[in-house]
Amino acid sequence: MEYLWIGLGLAAFVIVNVVVGCRICYRKAFYAPPRKKQEEINLPQGEIYEPYWEDMTTWATTVRNMPFQPFQITSFDGLKLRGRFYEYAPGAPIEIMFHGYRGDSERDMPGGVQRCFKLGRSALLIDQRCAGASEGKTITFGINEHRDCLQWVDYVVNRFGPDVKIILTGISMGASTVLMAAGKPLPANVIGVIADCGYSSPKEIIQIVIRKMGLPVVPSYPLVKLAARIYGGFKLESYSPMEAVRQATVPIIFIHGQDDDFVPCRMSEQMYEACTARKRLLTIPGAGHGLACLVDPEGYYQALRDFFAEEEAVQ
Repeated sequence: MEYLWIGLGLAAFVIVNVVVGCRICYRKAFYAPPRKKQEEINLPQGEIYEPYWEDMTTWATTVRNMPFQPFQITSFDGLKLRGRFYEYAPGAPIEIMFHGYRGDSERDMPGGVQRCFKLGRSALLIDQRCAGASEGKTITFGINEHRDCLQWVDYVVNRFGPDVKIILTGISMGASTVLMAAGKPLPANVIGVIADCGYSSPKEIIQIVIRKMGLPVVPSYPLVKLAARIYGGFKLESYSPMEAVRQATVPIIFIHGQDDDFVPCRMSEQMYEACTARKRLLTIPGAGHGLACLVDPEGYYQALRDFFAEEEAVQ
């Protein structure tokens, strides 16, 4: 009987530690606290971004003063998701733009509207679930977000009609979000995907972060995976951008900074190799995470012009 009680005690100790560990992992990796509207411009933090803060602030301030239409959808799980539509011209192609992890459309797409206008496109800036003006408390690394992306596509087609042309654009987690969407059936309205510094799978990027924190992948990652299931209600390994690009039919341009020390450039290179659709890979020397366009705007713009000109020629 004594051994039985010892065994039960040990089991209870292990269970309590697993539950506590999962809760901590959920809060660190997936939980997004309630948000308040920010009056100040939300800028990405870190030394690599500081040289571009002035430009980012100017772009964001300009966009704040531009006329826009507020758009809203309800997600498959009941969240109100919001976006802001900036029209370049009636009938112009529309870029639906998705920001990165723990960001929002203003922080991660400060020059997105201006870039779209220069290329003759309208811009729909999305606040992903758990970000900006949208509802939600659990970030799912693209697992649920790509389903939101598909709903935004349907919304735009229904609102603008069957002839509207759509480009799905994302940066960092937003890039992985649109890549996952590209692996699903899409209407012919979607003429291309722009994936800037996306990761190849939620599992791999989380394991990279764990290693950078100086923690062992085992048992850390299994706890994170379990936390996603228990507290977030989703399966972290149920889908990935790498799986999606192997099924994609819509043209995809992969863009990545060669000096990205958060999402390795090799991830875009690997997805490019695996992609079954018409594709292009642009890597920018000297560019850190999310900075490809800022480091080499001429090369970035020209690559997009060439890629979509080729797509029009194919059609």
